[in-house]
Amino acid sequence: MIFVTLGTQDKKFKRLLDAVENANIDEKIIAQVGSTEYTSSKMEIHKFISQKEFEKYVEEARIIITHAGVGTIIYGLKQGKKMIVAARLKEYKEHVNNHQLQILETFSKDGYIIPLEDFSNLNEKIKEAENFIPKKFISNNQNFVKSLDNEIAKLTKE
Repeated sequence: MIFVTLGTQDKKFKRLLDAVENANIDEKIIAQVGSTEYTSSKMEIHKFISQKEFEKYVEEARIIITHAGVGTIIYGLKQGKKMIVAARLKEYKEHVNNHQLQILETFSKDGYIIPLEDFSNLNEKIKEAENFIPKKFISNNQNFVKSLDNEIAKLTKE
């Protein structure tokens, strides 16, 4: 099963859904589309889903196709999932700016995800995912918290 998730952004992301619709995919596709109005002959469409449903679909998915939202990417990586990720762009009114390009670049250059920059290449990216092994995600939260605690301790001693 392929899980497509666009998150809960109030902006539309029809370009990504069109790419999935036009791809040669012969397996079940479940899509969480948020505010994007879309009808499909190939995808099982859900506007919004519960956290429990989201976790179930991520667990069951062979591949996740998603927007370049940090929360979605990190959750998928923690589950060890192969992800094809596309950035929402300001020029298409999919976001207020192009920060998702930076997210896409960072996670892809480090080997965590497969970037989808040219939407007409989705078939090739799905084939690439067959042999792709995502880099294991290791959170840096503990180091960040320790560093923050040290800085707070310094300030309270002054």
